[in-house]
Amino acid sequence: MSKLTVNSQSHDIRSADDTPLLWVLRDELGLTGTKYGCGKALCGACTVLVDGAARRACITPVAAVAGQAVTTIEGAQSKVAQAVIAAWMDLEVAQCGYCQSGQIMAAVALLESRRRPSDSEINQAMDGNLCRCATYVRIRQAIHRAAEQLA
Repeated sequence: MSKLTVNSQSHDIRSADDTPLLWVLRDELGLTGTKYGCGKALCGACTVLVDGAARRACITPVAAVAGQAVTTIEGAQSKVAQAVIAAWMDLEVAQCGYCQSGQIMAAVALLESRRRPSDSEINQAMDGNLCRCATYVRIRQAIHRAAEQLA
């Protein structure tokens, strides 16, 4: 049994150390906002924050995040996260919504480290977060809007 800090709460984890973080979050902790997409870290649907950095939960063994702070979409409550979520809603970014928790978490990580990102920086930070509905233009607009709100 190991301890894991998720959304500022400590949890005793019963899963094996090599269990992907995604399955611990979803199956053991009931945090289903983080989605399974590909299982190979190629789509970004499973993106969470680990000590503020975007990380793919589908390939991250739970033991690799011991002692670090994991934040899921359910716990995204920082000033930056609130600005990103508000911009997402204002611009109606989501269509099907499946990838959006991963998109939002990647955007939060970007704006936590770079408050006024260029289009190029946004493209680089969001690379690998796929959206089958192709809302990429609205995603970029929402990131710029959130950055303006944070300025």
